[in-house]
Amino acid sequence: MLDVKGRNGLIECETLWLSDTHLGNVHSKADFLLAFLKRVRCKRLYLVGDIVDVWSMHRRMYWPEAHNAVLRRLLKMSRAGVEIIYIPGNHDMNFREFEGEAFGNVKIQLEAVHTTRDGRRFLVTHGDELDFAVRYSRMNRLIGDAAYSLLMMASRLCNKWRALTGRPYWSLSTWMKSHVVQAEQAIIAYQDAAVTMGREAGYDGIICGHLHHPVVQQYEDFLYCNDGDWVESCTALIEDEHGVLHLVHPVEESEMSLPRLQIAA
Repeated sequence: MLDVKGRNGLIECETLWLSDTHLGNVHSKADFLLAFLKRVRCKRLYLVGDIVDVWSMHRRMYWPEAHNAVLRRLLKMSRAGVEIIYIPGNHDMNFREFEGEAFGNVKIQLEAVHTTRDGRRFLVTHGDELDFAVRYSRMNRLIGDAAYSLLMMASRLCNKWRALTGRPYWSLSTWMKSHVVQAEQAIIAYQDAAVTMGREAGYDGIICGHLHHPVVQQYEDFLYCNDGDWVESCTALIEDEHGVLHLVHPVEESEMSLPRLQIAA
C-alpha cells in the first residue's frame, strides 16, 4: 500500500473508474463519495453502472441533498472538460435506452474500450451480463437484492453499536464474502467468466463493477479489475500518467484522509 498525496492533497490521474454508488439507496455513502470527488483531478471518468439505484427507489423514495450534491459535482467535472462515459448497470438499466446519446460532455454507452497510456486495451463493462457464471436467474437476482439489503441493514446496526462502544468500522458483507464458501466460489466463478470473455474478445484486461468486490488481479497475461462500490468498500480505480492501474481505498470513512493505493501488476 502506498500513500499518495499529490499536489495540495489532490489525487491527480489520467483516468478514474467509479461504479455502484447506488444513489437513491439509503446505504449509499454519498457524503464520502463527494469528499473523494473533490480531491480527484482526472481527464476521463468512467461511471461503470449502478450510479443511480432505480430499483431501490421503486421500493422506497429516498433522495437526500448529499445525493444531489454528487450529481452536481459530476456535472461540474464534465463542464470543466472531463470526458465522462456512463455505462448503465442493472440497477439503472433504464438509462440503457439512451445508448449512443450524449448529454453535454457525458456519453452513454453499453460498454467501452479503454486504451491505457502504455498501450493496453481494456473492456469496460458493468458486469451484470456475467451473472450466468454464478447461475443467476431473474428471480435469484431479485431475491439476492433483497437479501443484500437485509445484510446492509444488519451491517448498519452492527456498526452503530461498534461506534457507541468505540470500535472501528467493520464490514459484515466483506467478512461473509471471504468466509462463506458459496460466496467465495461465486466470486471466483464470476472472475473466471470475466477473464474468459475478455480474452476471447482480444483484450488485455477487463474493468467492471457489479460484484461489490474490489480487486486487481493478474491472470497470466490478462488483468482483471473490479473498482468496487460506494456502499461498503468505498473504492475506485485510477490510471496514472504511466498507464499503471491503482485501486484506491480511502483510509477512514469518518474522515476523508489521503487515500492509499494498491498498485495493479
